[in-house]
Amino acid sequence: MTSTTDAITYQQMPWTLAALFPGHDSPEMQAAFEELEAYVADFEARREALREDISLATFMEIVQQLEQYSKLAYKIYAFSQLWFTEDTQNQDAQAFMATVQQFMAGLQNRTLFFSLWWKGLDDENAQRLMAGAGDYRYWLQAMRNFKPFTLSEPEEKIINIKNLTGANALQTLYETLTNRYTFKLQVNGEVKELTRDALMSYVYDSDANIRSRAYQELLRVFAEDAPVLGQMYQVLVRDWWNEHVDIRKFPSPIAVRNLSNDIPDEVVDTLLEVCQQNAPLFQRYFSLKAKWLGLEQLRRYDIYAPVVRSDKRYAYPDAVEMVLNAFGAFEPRIAGLARQVFDEGHIDSQVRKGKQSGAFCYGVLPGLTPWVLVNYAGRARDVATLAHELGHAIHALLAQEHTLFTFHSSLPLAETASTFGEMLVIDYLLERETDQTVRYDLLFRQVDNAYATIIRQAFFALFERQAHEMIKAGATVDELAEQYMENLRTQFGEAVDIGDEFRWEWLSIPHIYSMPFYVYAYAFGQLLVLSLYQQYKVEGQSFIPRYLEILSAGGSASPGEILSRAGVDVRQAAFWQGGFDVIGALIEELENIPLPRKASENSR
Repeated sequence: MTSTTDAITYQQMPWTLAALFPGHDSPEMQAAFEELEAYVADFEARREALREDISLATFMEIVQQLEQYSKLAYKIYAFSQLWFTEDTQNQDAQAFMATVQQFMAGLQNRTLFFSLWWKGLDDENAQRLMAGAGDYRYWLQAMRNFKPFTLSEPEEKIINIKNLTGANALQTLYETLTNRYTFKLQVNGEVKELTRDALMSYVYDSDANIRSRAYQELLRVFAEDAPVLGQMYQVLVRDWWNEHVDIRKFPSPIAVRNLSNDIPDEVVDTLLEVCQQNAPLFQRYFSLKAKWLGLEQLRRYDIYAPVVRSDKRYAYPDAVEMVLNAFGAFEPRIAGLARQVFDEGHIDSQVRKGKQSGAFCYGVLPGLTPWVLVNYAGRARDVATLAHELGHAIHALLAQEHTLFTFHSSLPLAETASTFGEMLVIDYLLERETDQTVRYDLLFRQVDNAYATIIRQAFFALFERQAHEMIKAGATVDELAEQYMENLRTQFGEAVDIGDEFRWEWLSIPHIYSMPFYVYAYAFGQLLVLSLYQQYKVEGQSFIPRYLEILSAGGSASPGEILSRAGVDVRQAAFWQGGFDVIGALIEELENIPLPRKASENSR
């Protein structure tokens, strides 16, 4: 097959933000602030037109005016966020981000009147206007879903201002503090000073002692700041509870995220219940993995251990080519969209001190190629991560015909294209890999990744649910740590030995600080994709248009409605169990592979 990359060699380099602004202190940025100020002043003047009998034409003019100013605001905000992630220790970036947040909070307060008026409008007139709103309809309906939990305009303004120096400030402090951490690990007689991402690469090492020392060093550093990080979490949880449960009257802390996702509470409850019920499936897998590693019992340090020794590394240009070719074999249009990210310099793939750890994709606006951040170190999992984040970019690009307000997919569907893309690349590697050692490694890593994306994330959400209740009741940091250990014991049962230092692991999970209850979207997305991928395997090319329709919908309808078009009913426990059945079949396949003759080099 001809290379999808057309002989272009892509190298690791930082991204460019030029499509947003030349710089934070550029004339273009200053002009954008001034233009945005003028936009908002004009928008404020439309307040008097917001009456019950407003005409559809006038209403749509106001909506489109709001969209116009929001696009410029999104560009400024995105620049501040992306610049900060390049080097979280950059004081200029920190200061500019704080300035932008303050400015945007002021604008949000000045335009708050529109959403409050819309939520307060009677149902008859709201339905009349939505009937002619076209692609804006779902955005308008989703806003009205929050009507029972909306406060008066003065109260909403106070909360917006409060968040700047409250929750938002604490979240930024957490990121700044934890991203400056450095870790020391002895490897081959040399003590290395590492970033978190570099340290975490060693938890996949074939040497059991290196794996354990890497985890111990991670948790040692976080545990040293446990009183501070734990207190930050307690304050953020109390703030979440005070605003959303006590003041807005949501029935529970997780209900806030569920409504934002437009997923009924009972669907999320069903998802988490099915995940809990399937914990023994992965315990069975961990027992199998222990045998492959020559261990009587798997240790928590060994969860991601390679079952066979494979030091294969993939050069970055080769990884890009493999990802684009895998996407192209599925659908050439998909590969073309992914290539845009590279061709426009919208990917930062380097590993460097101060850069935000992990990986993400930021789809800013319809018509703008998304920005992708990865920390690429050459492992097979880095290739999969590259595919994952490019999947997000593809999702955004396929939805770019929608309005700004219906462009971004909801969180539960946000992982669809990314996880599907990962699976395409893993299959691509398996089909072409002749080294049996590497093939075993890839097969086991599929289940490792399923654990990390489904059960691990679901149990994070379960811990959050418990932690919010405990903190409301006055729990200490030590009591939260003990509850987290109980959470781990339920996950792993008798299959895995858990070192006591893992009681502090929750302090290192940024999502529970920055976006409470975000994490269950990963489990939702992975189980959904397992079902969709099975359909693809059975149906072949006839599946592709239906899949592309899901992605192209963006956020223009509720997740339930979008998925119903693909024949998926998320209310049924049987649907979620179907995803676990796919994993069960893969585990059974692995159980039927003969064990290695001699004890693995991974043993203690």
